[in-house]
Amino acid sequence: MRPASLRRPRGRLALLPMAVTLAVGAGLSPAPVRSQPSAEPVVTVINGCHLWPYAHCPGADLRHADLVGKDLRGVNFSGAKLSRARLRSANMAGAKLDGADLTGVQAYALNAPGASFRGATMVAANLAMGRFFRADMSGADLSAANLEAARMNFVWLVGAKLVGADLQETKFVGSNLQDADLGGAVLRFAIFPDAHLQGCRGCPEGW
Repeated sequence: MRPASLRRPRGRLALLPMAVTLAVGAGLSPAPVRSQPSAEPVVTVINGCHLWPYAHCPGADLRHADLVGKDLRGVNFSGAKLSRARLRSANMAGAKLDGADLTGVQAYALNAPGASFRGATMVAANLAMGRFFRADMSGADLSAANLEAARMNFVWLVGAKLVGADLQETKFVGSNLQDADLGGAVLRFAIFPDAHLQGCRGCPEGW
């Protein structure tokens, strides 16, 4: 009986030596392995504004723009026109939108911690389920805005206008609402623990 090292392989393995011999005999060489080119990131450009992180587009016209899911952290949109823009689930952490027009913006689940909206117009904006930790909305007009279940922890809302806003289940933990106007706002299940409410019109008492 032959030793195991001298036994002829069976099945598919037996065909490998023959295939290699035929390839060499025919003068063929293995095809070179080519690396796949890396995909270039897609950059959206609207009215000259390159929409990528830390873009500098003050005063840009982005009305009705489709910015759903865009990574716009750190962008400068001061004074920009963003009315009716679609910003669902976009990332605007640390963005600057002072004096911007966000009228009717559709920004469900917007991520904007540390963003600045000082003096911005946000009338009838849909900001439900948004995350605005430590954002600055001083002097902003949020009349009739939808902030249902938004996380407004430690947000600066000094002198902000939230007349008729939907604030159901909104969290204002540690926020500053001094001289803010919440007249006619829906406050069902909204919470204000440790919030500063001095001079606030329409704010609940007992917090």
